[in-house]
Amino acid sequence: MSIPTLAVADPPHTAAPPTAPARTPRRRRLPNLLRWISPVGLLLLWQLASSTGVLTEDKLASPTKVLSAAVDLAATGELGDAFAVSLRRVLLGVALGAVIALVLGITAGLSRWGAVLVDPPVQMLRTLPFLGLVPLFIIWFGIGEEPKVALVALGFSFPLYLNVYAGIRDTDPQLLEAAGVLGYTRWERLVHVVLPAALPQTLVGLRQGLGVAWLSLIVGEQVNAQAGLGYLINNARDFLRTDQVVVGLVVYAALGLATDAVVRAVERRTLRWRNTL
Repeated sequence: MSIPTLAVADPPHTAAPPTAPARTPRRRRLPNLLRWISPVGLLLLWQLASSTGVLTEDKLASPTKVLSAAVDLAATGELGDAFAVSLRRVLLGVALGAVIALVLGITAGLSRWGAVLVDPPVQMLRTLPFLGLVPLFIIWFGIGEEPKVALVALGFSFPLYLNVYAGIRDTDPQLLEAAGVLGYTRWERLVHVVLPAALPQTLVGLRQGLGVAWLSLIVGEQVNAQAGLGYLINNARDFLRTDQVVVGLVVYAALGLATDAVVRAVERRTLRWRNTL
Protein backbone atom coordinates (compact mmCIF):
# COMPACT_ATOMS: atom_id res chain seq x y z
CA MET A 1 0.00 0.00 0.00
CA SER A 2 1.53 3.20 -1.07
CA ILE A 3 1.42 6.33 1.14
CA PRO A 4 0.02 9.23 -0.76
CA THR A 5 2.30 12.22 -0.90
CA LEU A 6 0.92 15.60 -0.07
CA ALA A 7 1.74 18.39 -2.40
CA VAL A 8 3.26 21.20 -0.41
CA ALA A 9 2.61 24.64 -1.84
CA ASP A 10 5.52 26.90 -2.36
CA PRO A 11 5.77 29.67 0.21
CA PRO A 12 4.37 32.95 -1.02
CA HIS A 13 6.94 35.15 -2.68
CA THR A 14 7.66 38.24 -0.65
CA ALA A 15 8.82 41.26 -2.55
CA ALA A 16 12.08 42.74 -1.41
CA PRO A 17 11.69 46.07 0.30
CA PRO A 18 12.46 48.97 -1.98
CA THR A 19 15.91 50.30 -1.54
CA ALA A 20 16.46 54.00 -1.14
CA PRO A 21 18.15 55.57 -4.11
CA ALA A 22 21.82 56.05 -3.54
CA ARG A 23 22.70 59.65 -2.85
CA THR A 24 25.17 60.99 -5.27
CA PRO A 25 28.02 62.72 -3.53
CA ARG A 26 27.84 66.44 -3.78
CA ARG A 27 30.57 67.80 -5.95
CA ARG A 28 32.52 70.63 -4.54
CA ARG A 29 32.43 73.63 -6.80
CA LEU A 30 35.83 74.85 -7.81
CA PRO A 31 36.51 78.58 -7.87
CA ASN A 32 36.07 80.17 -11.25
CA LEU A 33 39.63 81.04 -12.18
CA LEU A 34 38.46 82.96 -15.25
CA ARG A 35 37.31 85.78 -12.98
CA TRP A 36 40.94 86.39 -12.00
CA ILE A 37 42.10 87.08 -15.56
CA SER A 38 41.20 90.78 -15.61
CA PRO A 39 42.47 91.61 -12.06
CA VAL A 40 45.79 89.86 -12.70
CA GLY A 41 46.02 91.55 -16.11
CA LEU A 42 45.47 94.99 -14.59
CA LEU A 43 48.09 94.25 -11.94
CA LEU A 44 50.63 93.26 -14.59
CA LEU A 45 49.78 96.33 -16.66
CA TRP A 46 50.26 98.51 -13.57
CA GLN A 47 53.66 96.95 -12.91
CA LEU A 48 54.67 97.35 -16.56
CA ALA A 49 53.67 101.02 -16.60
CA SER A 50 55.70 101.63 -13.44
CA SER A 51 58.76 99.75 -14.71
CA THR A 52 58.82 101.62 -18.03
CA GLY A 53 58.41 105.03 -16.39
CA VAL A 54 54.98 105.72 -17.85
CA LEU A 55 53.61 105.80 -14.30
CA THR A 56 55.99 107.73 -12.06
CA GLU A 57 56.61 107.02 -8.40
CA ASP A 58 55.16 110.33 -7.19
CA LYS A 59 51.87 109.59 -8.94
CA LEU A 60 51.43 105.93 -8.05
CA ALA A 61 53.94 103.43 -6.69
CA SER A 62 54.39 100.07 -8.39
CA PRO A 63 52.78 96.90 -6.99
CA THR A 64 56.15 95.64 -5.78
CA LYS A 65 56.75 98.91 -3.93
CA VAL A 66 53.28 98.70 -2.37
CA LEU A 67 53.95 95.13 -1.24
CA SER A 68 57.30 96.14 0.22
CA ALA A 69 55.68 99.07 2.07
CA ALA A 70 52.99 96.76 3.47
CA VAL A 71 55.65 94.38 4.79
CA ASP A 72 57.58 97.25 6.39
CA LEU A 73 54.47 98.74 8.02
CA ALA A 74 53.45 95.33 9.33
CA ALA A 75 56.94 94.68 10.70
CA THR A 76 57.04 97.99 12.59
CA GLY A 77 53.54 97.44 13.99
CA GLU A 78 52.10 100.63 12.47
CA LEU A 79 49.72 98.76 10.21
CA GLY A 80 48.45 96.53 13.00
CA ASP A 81 47.82 99.47 15.33
CA ALA A 82 46.01 101.42 12.61
CA PHE A 83 43.95 98.36 11.72
CA ALA A 84 42.86 97.84 15.34
CA VAL A 85 41.83 101.49 15.81
CA SER A 86 39.79 101.63 12.60
CA LEU A 87 38.13 98.29 13.30
CA ARG A 88 37.12 99.44 16.79
CA ARG A 89 35.56 102.60 15.36
CA VAL A 90 33.54 100.62 12.83
CA LEU A 91 32.35 98.08 15.39
CA LEU A 92 31.18 100.83 17.76
CA GLY A 93 29.46 102.72 14.97
CA VAL A 94 27.80 99.59 13.58
CA ALA A 95 26.57 98.53 17.03
CA LEU A 96 25.09 101.97 17.69
CA GLY A 97 23.58 102.21 14.21
CA ALA A 98 22.10 98.71 14.44
CA VAL A 99 20.27 99.52 17.69
CA ILE A 100 18.85 102.72 16.21
CA ALA A 101 17.86 101.11 12.90
CA LEU A 102 16.25 98.03 14.46
CA VAL A 103 14.24 100.01 17.01
CA LEU A 104 12.98 102.50 14.42
CA GLY A 105 12.42 99.86 11.72
CA ILE A 106 10.45 97.51 13.99
CA THR A 107 8.42 100.40 15.42
CA ALA A 108 7.53 101.77 11.99
CA GLY A 109 6.92 98.33 10.52
CA LEU A 110 4.62 96.96 13.20
CA SER A 111 2.57 100.02 14.09
CA ARG A 112 0.50 102.28 11.89
CA TRP A 113 1.17 105.22 14.19
CA GLY A 114 4.81 104.23 14.32
CA ALA A 115 5.00 104.47 10.53
CA VAL A 116 3.28 107.85 10.59
CA LEU A 117 5.55 109.29 13.27
CA VAL A 118 8.90 107.59 12.49
CA ASP A 119 9.12 106.99 8.75
CA PRO A 120 8.70 110.58 7.41
CA PRO A 121 11.54 112.09 9.53
CA VAL A 122 13.84 109.17 8.69
CA GLN A 123 13.10 109.54 4.98
CA MET A 124 13.83 113.28 5.20
CA LEU A 125 17.15 112.68 6.97
CA ARG A 126 18.04 109.93 4.50
CA THR A 127 17.97 112.38 1.60
CA LEU A 128 20.58 114.60 3.25
CA PRO A 129 24.20 114.07 2.14
CA PHE A 130 25.27 112.67 5.50
CA LEU A 131 28.96 113.06 4.65
CA GLY A 132 28.27 116.78 4.52
CA LEU A 133 27.29 116.63 8.19
CA VAL A 134 30.94 116.32 9.22
CA PRO A 135 31.28 120.05 10.14
CA LEU A 136 28.12 119.86 12.21
CA PHE A 137 29.32 116.71 13.96
CA ILE A 138 32.60 118.44 14.80
CA ILE A 139 30.65 121.32 16.38
CA TRP A 140 28.49 118.90 18.35
CA PHE A 141 31.01 116.25 19.36
CA GLY A 142 34.42 117.91 18.97
CA ILE A 143 37.34 116.39 17.07
CA GLY A 144 37.81 113.20 19.07
CA GLU A 145 36.38 109.74 18.50
CA GLU A 146 32.72 110.74 18.83
CA PRO A 147 32.19 112.33 15.38
CA LYS A 148 33.88 109.40 13.63
CA VAL A 149 31.73 106.82 15.43
CA ALA A 150 28.59 108.94 14.92
CA LEU A 151 29.28 109.23 11.19
CA VAL A 152 29.68 105.46 10.87
CA ALA A 153 26.49 104.87 12.87
CA LEU A 154 24.51 107.28 10.72
CA GLY A 155 25.77 105.80 7.45
CA PHE A 156 25.07 102.26 8.62
CA SER A 157 21.61 102.86 10.09
CA PHE A 158 19.77 104.13 7.00
CA PRO A 159 20.15 101.04 4.75
CA LEU A 160 19.38 98.71 7.64
CA TYR A 161 16.29 100.69 8.67
CA LEU A 162 14.88 100.73 5.14
CA ASN A 163 15.27 96.98 4.71
CA VAL A 164 13.91 96.10 8.17
CA TYR A 165 10.89 98.32 7.57
CA ALA A 166 10.29 96.86 4.09
CA GLY A 167 10.81 93.28 5.29
CA ILE A 168 8.21 93.63 8.04
CA ARG A 169 5.72 95.38 5.78
CA ASP A 170 6.09 92.71 3.09
CA THR A 171 5.20 89.82 5.42
CA ASP A 172 2.69 87.53 3.71
CA PRO A 173 -0.79 88.28 5.18
CA GLN A 174 -1.77 84.63 4.70
CA LEU A 175 0.97 83.58 7.09
CA LEU A 176 -0.34 85.99 9.72
CA GLU A 177 -3.88 84.73 9.15
CA ALA A 178 -2.76 81.11 9.51
CA ALA A 179 -0.90 81.96 12.73
CA GLY A 180 -4.03 83.60 14.09
CA VAL A 181 -6.12 80.52 13.26
CA LEU A 182 -3.59 78.36 15.11
CA GLY A 183 -4.07 80.48 18.20
CA TYR A 184 -0.76 82.36 18.17
CA THR A 185 -0.66 85.41 20.39
CA ARG A 186 0.49 88.77 19.06
CA TRP A 187 3.96 88.22 20.53
CA GLU A 188 4.20 84.69 19.07
CA ARG A 189 3.18 85.98 15.64
CA LEU A 190 5.92 88.57 15.88
CA VAL A 191 8.60 86.08 16.94
CA HIS A 192 7.63 83.09 14.79
CA VAL A 193 6.19 84.75 11.66
CA VAL A 194 7.02 88.41 11.18
CA LEU A 195 10.69 88.50 12.19
CA PRO A 196 11.68 85.31 10.30
CA ALA A 197 9.88 86.64 7.21
CA ALA A 198 11.79 89.93 7.48
CA LEU A 199 15.17 88.24 8.07
CA PRO A 200 16.25 87.94 4.38
CA GLN A 201 15.58 91.63 3.76
CA THR A 202 17.31 92.53 7.03
CA LEU A 203 20.47 90.70 5.98
CA VAL A 204 20.45 92.59 2.68
CA GLY A 205 20.30 95.82 4.66
CA LEU A 206 23.15 94.62 6.85
CA ARG A 207 25.37 94.05 3.82
CA GLN A 208 24.49 97.42 2.33
CA GLY A 209 24.97 99.18 5.64
CA LEU A 210 28.42 97.70 6.21
CA GLY A 211 29.54 98.98 2.81
CA VAL A 212 28.37 102.50 3.69
CA ALA A 213 29.94 102.18 7.16
CA TRP A 214 33.43 101.71 5.71
CA LEU A 215 32.87 104.64 3.35
CA SER A 216 31.81 106.77 6.32
CA LEU A 217 34.91 105.71 8.25
CA ILE A 218 37.21 106.74 5.41
CA VAL A 219 35.68 110.22 5.44
CA GLY A 220 35.58 110.44 9.23
CA GLU A 221 39.23 109.49 9.64
CA GLN A 222 40.26 112.38 7.41
CA VAL A 223 39.17 114.77 10.18
CA ASN A 224 42.01 115.34 12.62
CA ALA A 225 42.67 111.65 13.18
CA GLN A 226 45.60 110.79 15.44
CA ALA A 227 45.44 107.05 14.80
CA GLY A 228 43.85 104.59 12.42
CA LEU A 229 44.09 103.87 8.73
CA GLY A 230 42.97 107.39 7.85
CA TYR A 231 45.81 108.85 9.90
CA LEU A 232 48.24 106.47 8.19
CA ILE A 233 47.03 107.61 4.76
CA ASN A 234 47.16 111.31 5.65
CA ASN A 235 50.64 110.99 7.07
CA ALA A 236 51.80 109.17 3.94
CA ARG A 237 50.22 111.86 1.76
CA ASP A 238 52.22 114.59 3.48
CA PHE A 239 55.45 112.74 2.62
CA LEU A 240 54.28 111.79 -0.91
CA ARG A 241 54.43 108.09 0.00
CA THR A 242 51.94 106.79 -2.54
CA ASP A 243 52.92 103.21 -1.69
CA GLN A 244 51.69 103.62 1.89
CA VAL A 245 48.55 105.40 0.69
CA VAL A 246 47.73 102.41 -1.50
CA VAL A 247 48.43 100.04 1.40
CA GLY A 248 45.86 101.86 3.54
CA LEU A 249 43.28 101.79 0.74
CA VAL A 250 43.86 98.08 0.16
CA VAL A 251 43.33 97.37 3.86
CA TYR A 252 40.08 99.36 3.77
CA ALA A 253 38.92 97.30 0.77
CA ALA A 254 39.98 94.02 2.40
CA LEU A 255 38.05 94.87 5.57
CA GLY A 256 34.96 95.70 3.54
CA LEU A 257 35.18 92.42 1.63
CA ALA A 258 35.79 90.46 4.84
CA THR A 259 32.75 91.88 6.62
CA ASP A 260 30.61 91.26 3.53
CA ALA A 261 31.82 87.65 3.41
CA VAL A 262 30.91 87.18 7.09
CA VAL A 263 27.37 88.44 6.47
CA ARG A 264 27.01 86.19 3.43
CA ALA A 265 28.12 83.19 5.51
CA VAL A 266 25.54 84.08 8.17
CA GLU A 267 22.94 84.45 5.43
CA ARG A 268 23.66 81.00 4.03
CA ARG A 269 23.45 79.45 7.48
CA THR A 270 20.33 81.20 8.76
CA LEU A 271 18.37 80.97 5.50
CA ARG A 272 19.00 77.29 4.75
CA TRP A 273 15.26 76.65 5.13
CA ARG A 274 14.64 78.45 1.83
CA ASN A 275 16.49 75.71 -0.07
CA THR A 276 14.13 73.06 1.28
CA LEU A 277 10.96 74.76 0.08
